Amino acid sequence: MVFDISKVTGIGEFTAKKEKERELYFKGEHVFLVVNNNTIEIRSDHELSRTLIERYESVMESRYFGRGGIEIVLAGNQLTADELNDLVRLSYNLTD
Repeated sequence: MVFDISKVTGIGEFTAKKEKERELYFKGEHVFLVVNNNTIEIRSDHELSRTLIERYESVMESRYFGRGGIEIVLAGNQLTADELNDLVRLSYNLTD
């Protein structure tokens, strides 16, 4: 599965920066989404992060955001495209 940010509705303006094998998406000066080859990383509420990590094998603590986010493996992902889009919107809204 390849993540396509153009399919996410309801987010405002953002910029993108390609960095080696990942792409960083910024709201202003702050990153809200990291797209790697096989994963995406987003900011998340601590309670939601813990719940998703416990529920899904394809969700783990983010390497980029640390405890403030989650990393989702796209290959064999257990979340639907709509759920991923909702999480990206949440990350965008949590970013100052």
